[in-house]
Amino acid sequence: MTNININKTPDDTTFSNLADVFKIFGDVTRLKILYALFDSELCVCDIANELNMSQSAISHQLRTLKTAKLVKNRKEGKIVYYSLDDEHVKHIFDQGLIHVTE
Repeated sequence: MTNININKTPDDTTFSNLADVFKIFGDVTRLKILYALFDSELCVCDIANELNMSQSAISHQLRTLKTAKLVKNRKEGKIVYYSLDDEHVKHIFDQGLIHVTE
């Protein structure tokens, strides 16, 4: 992970990358998926059942989250399990939740 110098204004590329991350967090379904993954890894079918959505819809959103490096996966046989990529994801989510509930 890169150390950030908070005394230096980030360049345009960094601001653009940050905006992309916040866009990902701007979707209710993706937020629900991230929240579902807080405590343990889950397969697509478990997430779909928990959110009462189709596996297809969940898979689509998981691809977006994986591309953004917010979730990771591991395969066990034919089943793919998803989890948060790292603790930073939960921290970003928690800080946003604290902000909106103040």
